[in-house]
Amino acid sequence: MHKFSFTVLLVFICFATLAQETTKLSIYDPSDLFAPLEYPTGDNNCRTVTGAPGASYWQNKVDYVINARLDESINQITGVVTIKYKNNSPHDLSYLWLQLDQNLFNKNSRGQARMPANSYSRYGDSKSNFNGGYQIKNVKEISNATSSKEANFLITDTRMQIRLAQPLKASGGEITFQIQYSYSVTQYGADRFGILPAKKGNIYCIAQWYPRMCVFDDVRGWNTDPYLGASEFYLEYGDFDYYITAPSNHLVVGSGELQNPSEVLNAQQLQRLTEASNSDKTVIIRSEADVNNTAKNGKELTWHFKMSNARDVSWASSASFIWDAAKINLPSGKKCLSMSVYPAESKGTNGWSRSTEYTKGSIENYSKRWYEYPYPVAINVASNVGGMEYPGIVFCGSNATNGELFDVTDHEFGHTWFPMIVGSNERLYGWMDEGFNTFINSLADDDFNNGEY
Repeated sequence: MHKFSFTVLLVFICFATLAQETTKLSIYDPSDLFAPLEYPTGDNNCRTVTGAPGASYWQNKVDYVINARLDESINQITGVVTIKYKNNSPHDLSYLWLQLDQNLFNKNSRGQARMPANSYSRYGDSKSNFNGGYQIKNVKEISNATSSKEANFLITDTRMQIRLAQPLKASGGEITFQIQYSYSVTQYGADRFGILPAKKGNIYCIAQWYPRMCVFDDVRGWNTDPYLGASEFYLEYGDFDYYITAPSNHLVVGSGELQNPSEVLNAQQLQRLTEASNSDKTVIIRSEADVNNTAKNGKELTWHFKMSNARDVSWASSASFIWDAAKINLPSGKKCLSMSVYPAESKGTNGWSRSTEYTKGSIENYSKRWYEYPYPVAINVASNVGGMEYPGIVFCGSNATNGELFDVTDHEFGHTWFPMIVGSNERLYGWMDEGFNTFINSLADDDFNNGEY
């Protein structure tokens, strides 16, 4: 035992000596990893040391008009997106960068290359036989209503660069271009979107579904970090005007406000929707009986939505959806709508029949505590996504019940404040939105229904 103890002591001394020598030789600086601030400090015309915008602060603007069609027979989205980009920066731009997130699901993408070779990953699945990505039919620069020309573009992994014939002028220069595209929807979209099989028809949760602008800012210039699945988003703000064509037996819900309810809803649904908009209790708008009695006739309907001053939009579509809603009371006296859509398999007082109550409670609480909810609707969608947030709409697990369903609903809608209102760069600093959200969730657990959960 003495010899053994002495041997252990010698080994310990050797390792300690080696560690000291390694420390002397290392150039590692822990302050680089644990620095308190990632952004440059100092006062300038654009940003102040307090974090407030400076006198010359600028932010570029992007408006989107999107026409998309869901073909459920082959799980495909086809679309045309018209993008109006305004350059408020002090720099002329000779090229533009866009994100092509769907290219993550191409077998040759960087994101797939970094997945574990023989195991499941939340943000992708290397064992899947799915081979997706965007099919870009054309990219055109639009001069006016009757004139356009083919754009010079280059696609590299999840990014597209459009090379301009003439630089886009600084301080207000505008350009409009159009992209015609299609892609196949994977069943499991890196836990951010996907297709959930249900008895009355698949549930399509659709996100990252159009080419969208990269951010150009005063910190890094063009933010062109590739999308690798685990990394999230950094997006410009603007207005969205979008149209979704889907089978006529589907119910479609999306970010923003439905513009043509009388064209896509029947008289009874319209009446129930009006009732829900004035009710603090959940009102069923499309019941299980309605789902069972809705025939598939081969026809299609086009749903029209608008969303103002947002960084993104998403939507969901299914023949299986039960739909309920209730009003949300905001501190200013304004009202908006809490809504949930889910299949019959998920309903029940321990399950999704309380989802709208949870959503309403979360939005009202955070609006009172932090900042008023800015969107006309808050939609919770039962899906095969564990939990993912987009402006005005979230996707949560269809099997969640009781406190688990409250927690995931509250967490995903908590992201409304970070990063939807405060547009932080999630691609680089995910801890900002997740950290703030974890904090406010810990208070919401106590706040909801006198601490039910």
